[in-house]
Amino acid sequence: MDKLTLKDVNLKDKIVLVRADFNVPQDDKLNITDDTRIRATLPTIRYILQNGAKKVILMSHLGRPDGKVVEKYSLKPVALRLKELLGEPVKFLNDCAGEGIKQEINAAAEKVVLLENLRFHAEEEANDANFAKQLANLGDVFVNDAFGTAHRAHASTEGVAHYLKAAAGFLLEKEIKYLGSAVQNPERPFMVILGGAKVSDKIGVIENLLPQCDSILIGGGMAYTFLKAQGKTIGNSKLEKDKLDLAKNILDRASELKKEILLPIDNVVVGNIASDAKIENVGENIPEGKIAVDIGPKTIALFQNKLKSAKTIVWNGPLGIFEMDAFAKGTQEVAKFIATLKTKVIIGGGDTAAAIVKFKLEDKMTHISTGGGASLEFLEGKTLPGIAALSEV
Repeated sequence: MDKLTLKDVNLKDKIVLVRADFNVPQDDKLNITDDTRIRATLPTIRYILQNGAKKVILMSHLGRPDGKVVEKYSLKPVALRLKELLGEPVKFLNDCAGEGIKQEINAAAEKVVLLENLRFHAEEEANDANFAKQLANLGDVFVNDAFGTAHRAHASTEGVAHYLKAAAGFLLEKEIKYLGSAVQNPERPFMVILGGAKVSDKIGVIENLLPQCDSILIGGGMAYTFLKAQGKTIGNSKLEKDKLDLAKNILDRASELKKEILLPIDNVVVGNIASDAKIENVGENIPEGKIAVDIGPKTIALFQNKLKSAKTIVWNGPLGIFEMDAFAKGTQEVAKFIATLKTKVIIGGGDTAAAIVKFKLEDKMTHISTGGGASLEFLEGKTLPGIAALSEV
């Protein structure tokens, strides 16, 4: 890649400002329920410390406090978890900008400092130049390791890179490597699995990847807009009426390009979405009053048979309502199958990543993206501001 990476930078005696993605889920008592994002940045933090940096200043957002101080969105619990995982003392500061912060950083005995939630300041999301300068003033070098926010032009992702030498951390570099190679130079056959609720969320991905891939396998709620466009009955299943023409155009375009789009040939349906709902298997046509909640066994077999020859698989979006065990079989069986293949498998963040974690298959995938919206925009072929702002090599 033509952007500066961590190993290109002299870190000795430098104060290194790192944009991390510590936007982690918490329960009602503010206990962190999944620390994947914290763990993902540990290699970058450790490398900086091992290569003679004076200090590591970590900054992140958490939740959507909308420019106000909201206690439940404090990064204090992250500081405690980070200390445990890193095995190093971590100094937590109760703000991220302002007169006293630089002095507090300089006075800290700890080499690792975590700033309070960036989004407690409205200037962060506004990409305010003065706020970006205040952040830049805290360090000598900037490292962006927050792929999950790389699609946002915020002060801490894009703005700060105008005032300091800016490099990609190991996590960001890895995301660019795997998602980039999948999109630009995939080993073939290259197959794409798309799911999730809405066609509208995946239009850009389909338009960008359709000319490049060999097959697209579609499940989840978005499949029923495509089936409706083919003239199938879909009962009360998810439908985006205003996207029917678009779905038909995509199917026609695939035919012109001689690209294969596989849709469900059978479906798991219920009368109402509840964990104890009575389940039925039906074919392509869904009876009146029924809601499709998962792909059926024939579709699972069809998808597995198609995927067994793939050399590259990109998967974005679950194939059913996987959060409910009764409707998770399609997503789980396809995931378990591709985990057995000797192929490059890239999981495109968000709900798909959550499903893979739920099924305990993380170690079987080549790469699981830490960014939901960011990975989606990357797969759409968009330029991400947080990557574009990095210094050139």
